[in-house]
Amino acid sequence: MMIVPTAEMFMKTSTLLVPTATSTHHASDTAFPTVIPDLPIFEHAGTTGYRTLWAVFVLLVLSSAAFAGLSWNVPVSKRYLHVLTTTATLTSALAYFGLATKQGITWHVYRVVVHNEHVPNTVQHFVRPIAWAHYVDWLITGPLLLAQVSFLAGLDGAHTLITIAANTIFVLGGLFSAFATGHKGAQWGWYTISAIAYFVVLWQLFVNGRAHAAAQGNTVSRFFLSVAIYTSLVWAAYPITGTRVLSVNHEIIAYAVLDLLAKPIFGAWLLTTYSKVPEIQAGLGGFWSRGLDAEGRIRIADDEDGA
Repeated sequence: MMIVPTAEMFMKTSTLLVPTATSTHHASDTAFPTVIPDLPIFEHAGTTGYRTLWAVFVLLVLSSAAFAGLSWNVPVSKRYLHVLTTTATLTSALAYFGLATKQGITWHVYRVVVHNEHVPNTVQHFVRPIAWAHYVDWLITGPLLLAQVSFLAGLDGAHTLITIAANTIFVLGGLFSAFATGHKGAQWGWYTISAIAYFVVLWQLFVNGRAHAAAQGNTVSRFFLSVAIYTSLVWAAYPITGTRVLSVNHEIIAYAVLDLLAKPIFGAWLLTTYSKVPEIQAGLGGFWSRGLDAEGRIRIADDEDGA
């Protein structure tokens, strides 16, 4: 956890000229004006921000309970979308609980040079929270959501893994970009890496994913295209929200809206359509449905005897 310097420490360690109460020096008419450094500006969440975090936490918990309830009447072989959706919303709920209790943030200090006309330039320091719990949430739930879309399209394992790996780079690039605020080169470098990874995700969805979905018929293809467009638009808004143009409260609200769109609302849409359209109700057999059943154990034993 980063330790935020207090105002007193900041003043003591400043190299700029600061007048003191005991100073007896009188500046001459030709002396340069004294530059008094500005105190650091602390940006933090207010009542609106924390109320938003608690409200989203409650909505995510209720959504998780609803999704879990919907899975009870679904055969295990066809329950994978329910499991992935419930896991995603529960994980996000934990992140929001951490943020609402002030446990999922760290403080980041960055500075901005203030250019003055008649006096030397000054440096303004800002102290702003970074919600690292969001990034942990996205690192876990992103692959879960992409797995849902991949299963829907019938995407093969190799391309699914590439999509998930690109999503991981996308999220980590955003995290490092947030910590690089104040260092333009590093910040834009990480932002560019994140953007490239995002376009890899788009390529996998709209090229490989759409080709696999088309092979399953028009109904699956149309629904997959709708899901892919929806996902890409929602995810594209995340990096824009994290540019620190918004205040902390407004950033919390923006992320809350995006997380609700990306998880419970998306999950409700996906599961509702899944229950009504037989063409997308593919089942998973093998270990998912039966575990290590008797047939599997017998085959293993036979192989060992033959060896």
